[in-house]
Amino acid sequence: MEARVLLVDDEEAFLESMSERMRLRGMDVSTASSAKEALAVIETDIFDAVILDIQLPEMDGMAVLKKIKAKHPEAQIILLTGHASLEKGVEAMKIGASDYLEKPADMDALYKKIKEAKTEKMLIVQKQQLDSVLDTIKKYGI
Repeated sequence: MEARVLLVDDEEAFLESMSERMRLRGMDVSTASSAKEALAVIETDIFDAVILDIQLPEMDGMAVLKKIKAKHPEAQIILLTGHASLEKGVEAMKIGASDYLEKPADMDALYKKIKEAKTEKMLIVQKQQLDSVLDTIKKYGI
């Protein structure tokens, strides 16, 4: 099963190039060129992973990460940056990022991270479903 990925970056050339490279690896890729567009797309579609640039014009990637995780705690978000720092990486992971990679991202490493994110999301969703069933059983004494 192919991974469904949302790629978010304000650099159009990077967005086109990276999304094409991801498609060639069998991924189903949607793109967004702004934080606002990404947040709207996430409300209407389901993704295995979100690849998010940390520097976006109207809202930085950390703020977008916080908004996504607040509404979709199961979301697997991999941050990309051209300006990596240890502090930002630690902060991103504390907020809930799955990973933090430096641009230009090595395609093999990114592909591996996306596969790991997809697996993690499936486990989280399965646990949520199991918890829901157990809650129902407890509630109705079945």
